[in-house]
Order: sequence, then C-alpha cells, then structure tokens
Amino acid sequence: MTDVLRRGRASLAFGFFAQGVAFALLVTRIPAIQDRYGISDGLLPVFLAAVPILAGAGSVTTEQLVKRIRPSRLLRWSQPVVLLALLGVGAGAPGEVAAPAVALGIFGLAVGALDASMNMLGVSLQRSYGRSIMLSFHAAYSLGGILGASLAWAGAHWHLALWVSYLPVVALLLPGTLVGSRWYVDGEPGPVREGRAQGGGLVFKLLLPLCLVMTFAYIGDSTVSNWSAKYLKDVLGSSEQLATVPYNVYMVTTLVGRTIGDFGVRRFGAAAVVRLGALVAASGFAVVAVAPGAWVGMLGFTLLGLGLCVLVPQTFAAAGRHAFENYGPGASDAAIARLNIFNYVGFLIGSPLVGALGDAWSYRGAMLVPLVLVLVTLGYARSFAAQPDRYGGGHERPRTADVGRGSNGL
Repeated sequence: MTDVLRRGRASLAFGFFAQGVAFALLVTRIPAIQDRYGISDGLLPVFLAAVPILAGAGSVTTEQLVKRIRPSRLLRWSQPVVLLALLGVGAGAPGEVAAPAVALGIFGLAVGALDASMNMLGVSLQRSYGRSIMLSFHAAYSLGGILGASLAWAGAHWHLALWVSYLPVVALLLPGTLVGSRWYVDGEPGPVREGRAQGGGLVFKLLLPLCLVMTFAYIGDSTVSNWSAKYLKDVLGSSEQLATVPYNVYMVTTLVGRTIGDFGVRRFGAAAVVRLGALVAASGFAVVAVAPGAWVGMLGFTLLGLGLCVLVPQTFAAAGRHAFENYGPGASDAAIARLNIFNYVGFLIGSPLVGALGDAWSYRGAMLVPLVLVLVTLGYARSFAAQPDRYGGGHERPRTADVGRGSNGL
C-alpha cells in the first residue's frame, strides 16, 4: 500500500510540474503569439479573458463529470489535450487568427478540468497520507513554471518560432504524463450524504470563506505576474533588464515557500501557516508600495512570493477536508471543482483592477488594494483549522491509512 501511495504521489507531482511548464510557456510568449497572428491590441484582451472564462466552464463541467468518472481518468486525458492545444497555439499559419482562437479555447476548457482534477487527487492523496503534502504538489508546479519561463526566454532570445519552442517540450512531457497516469491514486468513492446537505448539494456558506481567500490570493498573484515589470521600470525607475527580475524572484521564492510549507503545516497547523502567509504577503505589498528604489521593490516581491505561495494549496486542502468531514467522500471533489472556479475569478479581476487604479490614481496606491484583500484573509484563517481528530491537528494518522483506488484498478 505504501508503494501505491508513493507512486501516486510521484506521478501526480510530475503532472503538476508538466502543467507549470505548459502554462508558463503560454503566458510568457503572449507578445510572440500576438505578433505571429497579427492580433490587435483591442482584440488581445478578449483572447486573454477567454482562457480563464472557459477554464471556469471546464471546472464546472468537471464537478458533474466526477459523479460518474474518476478524477484520475479526467486528469489522464485532459493533460494531453492541454499539451496538444499548447502546440496548436504555436503551429498556426502566420496571420490566421482562427487557428489560435480554437486552440486557446480548447486549452481553456481542458485546463479547467486539469486544474480541478489535479487538486482533487492531491487532496485525496493527502487524506490517505494523513499529513500535509499538498504544498509539495504546488511546489512542483512552481518548479515547472520556472523551467517553462526559462525556456520561453530562450525561445525569445534566439528568435525561435513558437512551434519550435513548443514541440520539444510537448514531445517530452506528453509521453511522461501518459505513463505516469497509470499510477494516479483516486480517493475513496462515496456519495454526498443527503441528510447533511441542503437539496443534496454543498451548502455554499461552507465554501464561501475559502472562495474569497482563493479569489484574493489570485488577485495578488496576477498583480505580480502582470504588473511587476511595469511597476519596477515606470514607478521605481529600473532598467528594462532589471524589470524582468521581480517575477523570477517571485517564482523562486514561491517554490522555496511551498517546498518547506508542508513542514510548517505539520508543526503549527494550517491556520497558523495561512495567517503567517497573509501577514508576509501584506508586508510585501506594503514594501512595494513605499519602495524608494528598485532593489527595495525587489525585496517586496520576494516577500510576496513567500507569503502568497501557501494560500492556494491550503485553500484546496481545507475545502476538500471540510466537505469530506461534513458531507462524505462524494462532496470533496465537488467542493474542489467549485472552489477552482474562483482561481479564474481572481485572475480575471486582479490585473484589470490594478491597471485601472494605476491609470486613474497611482500604481503605488493600486498596490494597497491587494494588500487589504490579503489582510482580509486573516479573518477567515479559522476556516483552515482541522478538527482535533483529523490530520494537521496534531494527531496525524498512519501514512498508509485510507488508501484510495489507483487509476489502473489498484
């Protein structure tokens, strides 16, 4: 049984890693995509908004599909679709907008199912382990993001065509994810306990605090990813080369924070780690807002990576745990699919909100908005606390307990 869990954990971590690579290769080459297909500045926001909107639709669909199909099977087939759609984005004829539009649409729908099913498996595997391991999966995603961004930089530096940059990555990752999917481990099957749910569904009140935390976390994350370079160059007066550094620093510190975060959860509990993460992230936004120069601003983005990195994985873990405890095994996957929608809500809100405030007021002032939203997270930290007899509450269960079904029938 222990070998089943270990193989399941390793294969799922590789799935997270592959998704980090793919997503970074897409978002960091947006200027090249725009140039290749002649997408106007007015049309580009439509393309960019369509991906998270369709991903939200994919996540909603996944909530219904997991009632009949195991999450491992959804992940097994959605990940190849995402990788092939990425290749499709880069392989269209120059100047032809229809091909990348279709590819991005498929990418969005598939990535919604992929994100939801990956986190479903991560939460159920953590439950089987009886201790916090969720942050390690998201650390693998961060590592993939760093690699993907580095590959994108190399492609841009050497002026490679998009398909030339994408093809080797897809050729390596696609068979790896298909082989690894043989060892995915599903959670224990079971229905939602009707007697404890209103109308047979999840009580939205249970998920609302966690949905808000997810939204606020992604508003903060999208602020860094979309505005850090512009902020350092235009507000803090850095060089164009130095302006590219904050996002890389943010990604590296996100990786570091997630790598060590599970140890903090095991030692101090999820609620304490979330509180500390929120305080560190708020401090980061404060430093960025008042920074007199580029290097102090860089310190702020470093703090942001260390603080924000724990919020999303712990929010997924808390949603799955509370749904499982209150409504049974069948509710955990549904809760994660619903919560995953607010990943895309935060992404859609964050960048336009900061941009509008920056243009109308000041970019220093705009940084105060995600600061306040992250601080609001402190009020919801108790939603992350485990029951005394559950994992993470100082009473961890044996690692081999409650082993779920492997996707290959184990």
